Amino acid sequence: MFSPLPYRLIQRLGAYFLIGCAFTTSPATSNAEEKQPQPPAGFRSLFNGKDLSGWYGLNPHLVAKLDGEKKAANLQDQRAQFPNHWRVENSELVNEGTGPYATSQDEFGDIELRLEYKTVPGADSGVYLRGMPQVQIWDINQPDDPKRPDRRPRLGSGGLFNNTPGTPGRDPLVLADKPFGEWNSFRIQQIGARTWVWFNDQLVVDDTVWENYVDRSKPLPDRGPIMLQTHGGQIRWRNIFVRELSPAESKKILAAADAKKKP
Repeated sequence: MFSPLPYRLIQRLGAYFLIGCAFTTSPATSNAEEKQPQPPAGFRSLFNGKDLSGWYGLNPHLVAKLDGEKKAANLQDQRAQFPNHWRVENSELVNEGTGPYATSQDEFGDIELRLEYKTVPGADSGVYLRGMPQVQIWDINQPDDPKRPDRRPRLGSGGLFNNTPGTPGRDPLVLADKPFGEWNSFRIQQIGARTWVWFNDQLVVDDTVWENYVDRSKPLPDRGPIMLQTHGGQIRWRNIFVRELSPAESKKILAAADAKKKP
């Protein structure tokens, strides 16, 4: 991955020596004119629509059992491999289903996250919050697997797949996936360990505790990166916007949610 300072330096050199075209054909970019995303009021873009700035490569599962020099070497290799697997095309962040996950350099606590994705048959993916898996993305046409009865893609995307099977929020409340070739949209609200997910404008996870996949006896970490998983086939992402919630706003939202639960 390009670190911020060297990349800016390369841009300046390109302006003076007319070598900008070398970067538009790199693995991280395409020849198409990229458009900068326009976030809603109060949000900011995590993806600038032009390059991989603000992101690095990390599959946390590959380093979970490593430590010391082996872990450090693996992390460094994943960062180096990131631009070989991810690219920008038509203002979209694109991956063919290989390599480390796109991981935000910034870390977040309580947030509202909005993004859009489009994928292909046979692929699945997900959105990690605070470095934890995941709001699930399915190919809903996959048949049930008797050997894996808790894996039910036919129920639709948007559930908290890594929560305990059978618990609320593990599977979405409704099937809201659009046909392949169309863009799907997520609106995700994360406050503490409590999660709401709207998928294509339908509520699919309603005030559910997002379990700590690493240690279910503990809540989610206070902060962590946003991660875009890649698995099994091409996925395209665009309009990745985030809004950090103040403590006062978080408290207000939780109070309103708690009031709804009272008889």
